Amino acid sequence: MSSRRTRVRAGLSLAATLPLLAGALALSIPTASADTGHGRHALQGTKPTWATSSADRGATADSSKVSARVYLAGRDAQGLAAYARAVSDPQSASYGKYLSAKQTQARFGSTPAQVKQVTDWLKSAGLTVTGSNQHYVSVSGDVAAAEKAFSTQFHNYRKGSHTYRAPTGTASAPQSLQNVVLTVVGLDSAPHVVKHDDTLPPPEAVFRNAGPFSSYYGSNVNKKLPSAYGSKAPYAIKGYTGKQLRAAYGAGDKTGKGVTVAITDAYASPYIAQDAAKYASLNGDKGYKKGQLSQVLPADYTKVEECGAAGWYGEETLDVEAVHGVAPDANIVYVGGASCYDDDLLDSLSKVVDNHLADIVSNSWGDIEANQTPALAAAYDQVFQTGAVEGIGFYFSSGDNGDEVANTGTKQVDTPANSAWVTAVGGTSLAVGKGDKYSFETGWGTEKATLSADGTSWTGFPGAFTSGAGGGTSATVAQPFYQRGVVPNSLAKANGKSAMRTVPDISAVADPNTGFLVGQTQTLPDGTLGYDQYRIGGTSLAAPVIAGVQALAQQARHGIPIGFANPSIYSRYGTGLYHDVTDHPLGQGQGLGVVRNDFANSTDASDGILTSIRTLGQDSSLKAVVGYDDVTGVGSPAKGYVSSYSKR
Repeated sequence: MSSRRTRVRAGLSLAATLPLLAGALALSIPTASADTGHGRHALQGTKPTWATSSADRGATADSSKVSARVYLAGRDAQGLAAYARAVSDPQSASYGKYLSAKQTQARFGSTPAQVKQVTDWLKSAGLTVTGSNQHYVSVSGDVAAAEKAFSTQFHNYRKGSHTYRAPTGTASAPQSLQNVVLTVVGLDSAPHVVKHDDTLPPPEAVFRNAGPFSSYYGSNVNKKLPSAYGSKAPYAIKGYTGKQLRAAYGAGDKTGKGVTVAITDAYASPYIAQDAAKYASLNGDKGYKKGQLSQVLPADYTKVEECGAAGWYGEETLDVEAVHGVAPDANIVYVGGASCYDDDLLDSLSKVVDNHLADIVSNSWGDIEANQTPALAAAYDQVFQTGAVEGIGFYFSSGDNGDEVANTGTKQVDTPANSAWVTAVGGTSLAVGKGDKYSFETGWGTEKATLSADGTSWTGFPGAFTSGAGGGTSATVAQPFYQRGVVPNSLAKANGKSAMRTVPDISAVADPNTGFLVGQTQTLPDGTLGYDQYRIGGTSLAAPVIAGVQALAQQARHGIPIGFANPSIYSRYGTGLYHDVTDHPLGQGQGLGVVRNDFANSTDASDGILTSIRTLGQDSSLKAVVGYDDVTGVGSPAKGYVSSYSKR
């Protein structure tokens, strides 16, 4: 995945059985709490943790402008969460008894009267309502009006090298709106944006890989280069294709027929249809049928320069081509966000749910957990729970920076992959051998050492950590029921006495050194546009690969939606349906590496070629071990995984 916040689912009623679910999935829902004592209802999680007294730089001017979204709780927020668990848990009598989008809105959505209540309250405080729908009411106005509406003052606070506005206390709403308002986001002015998770530079200008390559893992070894780990290392592959990934993950005769996969990203590539068609033709994939690939796009785009819009074109291209490569008969609908900001990505996710555009949603973007407020987490979780009720499953990349220490200085997981209501997809280094035979996988974690000037050694071998699958233990989300008994306490309680959500849940190929071949229109050296192909990786690859595998599994299930998949994924743990991925698949102490050549200028050899050895299976402080681990989760899908869904 990689964009950074500067940070971017016919059933029947369970009314009589809901009380049995009191021990349901633990959530980070900052529901407005008890009366503050002044006829107000506190909206917990609305004051950011960085707004401390030591960072306080004084009151914000009353005339400063505020733009915010007040998210609506709907008719029954607690009932929504309980029903979402019931229909997702294979052990529940209500498993698979999904509601339609219309039924979901009627049972759990906000009413026009509730929207009006919130609108009237905000207007009475002097704020201007700039938009509203069944999910939220958006407003703008000056600080003085916002202070009146939310009963808190605003100060400026130092955060890193910047100063941002934030409320001095927890925001609140009138007590009469206790069951109407879920939360409010946007009261602080720190930008909330996401990043896409591929590990190579965004290919606005053409990006090419330098050869030589291996056509499959280990097929090409240069015996003149220095040894690594006691043997000569093979060249990195040119890039796996759908045929190789289908074989590795046990697709069998399933193609995803009758299943629709949605992809959310920011913006949209203007060349996606022609690029996807050409890629399929060149790389042995089925051609696209009319209407098989479609897009749902916003009327306008915003923050184009700030978000690096062109960099998102490659993300969409990777996601579409990876899903189609694994599930060539699945329909794909791309739902683009107006920007890389959370609000716009939330709008894209809501479009999928409100219109039930797909049963499976691949999302290759996110941010570090420290940048997500409890209020924002609540807004995301409400969408994910609504999707679960409709039989929609969300799959998120776990991140590309390992434990994030090298990136942020703090050990943490990524979000929204940390949500208890999504499937977090981790990453592996994949070896597919001759005849498309699965050979092995390691946890994705790369160390890099360059070839010495005299060509006789690898400088500083094995070198420094460069990238790896995100994972670890959440500091904010409690352990969900489906992880109990699977995730060891050494991970679940890594942050203290309480068991917490651990990431990821499942994994697939992500290492860019054993990555996927992508074809995309790029800017060529002469300034013209042209189609080119390059190898790429990141958990931005793993997420659409797993989404494709889930499309195969849903087809095996005779088209019945899998919905929120984690309870089903964990119920298969220990059955032999997963590759149990470890860092040392060839034996403890046996290291692995591949030789990689890169053009110094990313395009051609005119400025030289850089040769390096890339070690596999060294993911910062995270370790892929026997059993569940925080690099690969339960492992990657093995032969039998897809067909196992035909039995449930």
